[in-house]
Amino acid sequence: VFYSYFVALDLAAQATEHAQFKDWWWKVQLGKCYYRLGLHRESEKQFRSALNHHEAVDTYLYLAKVYQRIDQPITALNLFKQGLDRFPGEVTLLTGIARIHEEMNNIPSATEYYKDVLKQDNTHVEAIACIGSNHFYTDQPEIALRFYRRLLQMGVYNCQLYNNLGLCCFYAQQYDMTLSSFERALALAANDEEQADVWYNIGHVAVGIADLTLAYQCFKLSLAFNNDHAEAYNNLAVLELRKGRVEQSKAFLQTAASLAPHMYEPHFNLATLSEKIGDLQSSYTAAQKSEDDFPEHVDTQQLLRDLRQHFAAL
Repeated sequence: VFYSYFVALDLAAQATEHAQFKDWWWKVQLGKCYYRLGLHRESEKQFRSALNHHEAVDTYLYLAKVYQRIDQPITALNLFKQGLDRFPGEVTLLTGIARIHEEMNNIPSATEYYKDVLKQDNTHVEAIACIGSNHFYTDQPEIALRFYRRLLQMGVYNCQLYNNLGLCCFYAQQYDMTLSSFERALALAANDEEQADVWYNIGHVAVGIADLTLAYQCFKLSLAFNNDHAEAYNNLAVLELRKGRVEQSKAFLQTAASLAPHMYEPHFNLATLSEKIGDLQSSYTAAQKSEDDFPEHVDTQQLLRDLRQHFAAL
């Protein structure tokens, strides 16, 4: 594969030279070859040069991709906005901005740009799905349900959609549709990771209806399909603790924390468990990690205050 890229690079370089370095199209091809070979700065130079000769939407997209690869999202955002000045309302540029805001966890801004995308193209699947997801996570499952049903009307038919529909139906108290949506999701799952996610969500529903035996089985099934599912380990740990299996619970929490160090829940649960069994040093260490991941978490702050008071009294 790399040999093919080198051949393409040589061809594009010779064509660019033959055109006296004035043909923007060949410069874009040269930039693509450099990008594929991991030479991002050389790729940037070619795309920049191509834009100086001729402004095209694809060139803006390729150049923004380079900046994202070298971890310069702000530069990519500015480039997209520069492109929008030249091509107002261009859907691909608006989508690029929305994706970057989403990756930076700036969900409100991402949602606004996705809404702008829908103003230009009201059948844009990604925008509809992301706006629906935002409504779900802001405790508006009924509104999220409208967006997901719109996707169904458009003919979107996959595991992720039915998985999200199942959760929305449950939290919107439309219980008649909840299990049938999850059944469809399981039937459409294309790989083990999707199966694991569906079983994990069914486990959440089981917790919601207080069927902890079913919840335990669902989380176990989730791990059977994906042994690295940190959220399932975390929830299993809580259920194990309810059964009085402290060591098993602690082991699950430590596994979850190692698999997903960015999640605050395993650290907080481990801190709470350690505090209950009298291991205050481990509790304090885990609570600090929880605070690092989620500084605004009230329960973590309270636990840290209690531990500090206890240490001060020693």
